[in-house]
Amino acid sequence: MREKIVYISTVVLSFFVGVAGTYLVIVGYPIKVPTFEVSSSPKSTQTIKITESDTIQPAVEKIYDAVILIESYKGNVSISTGTGFVYKKDNKYGYIITNHHVIENATNIKVINNNGEKVEATLLGSDVYSDVAVLSIDVKSVLKVAQMGESTKLNLGDTLFTVGSPLGEEYIGTVTKGILSGKDRTVSVSMPNGNFMMNVLQTDAAINPGNSGGPLVNINGEVIGINSLKLVKDEIEGMGFAIPIELVMSAVKHLEKGEEIKRPLLGVEIYDATETYGLYRQGLQYNETFENGVAIISIQTNTPAESAGLKKGDVILEINKVKITGIGHFRFLLYKYDVGDTITVKYYRDGNISSVKVKLDKSVEDSQ
Repeated sequence: MREKIVYISTVVLSFFVGVAGTYLVIVGYPIKVPTFEVSSSPKSTQTIKITESDTIQPAVEKIYDAVILIESYKGNVSISTGTGFVYKKDNKYGYIITNHHVIENATNIKVINNNGEKVEATLLGSDVYSDVAVLSIDVKSVLKVAQMGESTKLNLGDTLFTVGSPLGEEYIGTVTKGILSGKDRTVSVSMPNGNFMMNVLQTDAAINPGNSGGPLVNINGEVIGINSLKLVKDEIEGMGFAIPIELVMSAVKHLEKGEEIKRPLLGVEIYDATETYGLYRQGLQYNETFENGVAIISIQTNTPAESAGLKKGDVILEINKVKITGIGHFRFLLYKYDVGDTITVKYYRDGNISSVKVKLDKSVEDSQ
């Protein structure tokens, strides 16, 4: 019994000792509860400005309002739309460059600027071979004049862009961007009297039919070509072509004055020398097989070819040491020269190869 009383007394004493100890700890070392202070003062903010290092926006601004939409009509019927740009102005008129094929067969032409103003345009001159036409409008409708650049200073990979109206007025002022994909390309173009070769710049900037006549522009906002063609094949995509601005302006200096561009006449009817069956049908047979050149089918009287002694059956191989690849290439090489120039023609006749100097003293236009 005595042991039980001792046990109970010990438990009670331990309880009170524990309570007393806990009290002393709390009093001597109070627990600090963390407090949270809510500030009502506004937070400071910082404005961050983001800029594009490769934007072409400044260049676009230089050319944008110089570009116009062209609508061609035959009577009251719209026959085509395209693009053009103002390249100069005077006190009365603004002068516009576009493609020949944009205004071909049109009886009246209207242009729309980026303010939506539609005005009548006058055709000053047009040339099928260079695919260049020049129009004039009232100077009051000119918003800006384009700056001309130099295509010869371009390098492959340089940034280029176009401004145009790919689907007419609905998409007027469309900008597309690409690079210079190729220089000094030659492409074949169908003409009323056969194929013709054109010297062009190649770009991967999106060019659609309504872009024809619009500017191809460098990163400085300068026009270095006018869009003219698009190669469309199932296996090829993104190949656009533009006429170098130097070739364009050489035609413009005549067309803006209403002058016809005179091209030299050689005075020969020709056929591709590599087409043996076609030559046979023309009454011509050769013991040799030609890899290049054009065969003379007939000679016109009183022409440079006749004066130089060229004859039916001769195969013209080169002009001024440049090999002729076909009929279109022959015209391309010949039309690089002016009336009055003298060229060297290398030709085949009866198993021999000879050369002769030919003075181009007549023009195609004068012979028509």
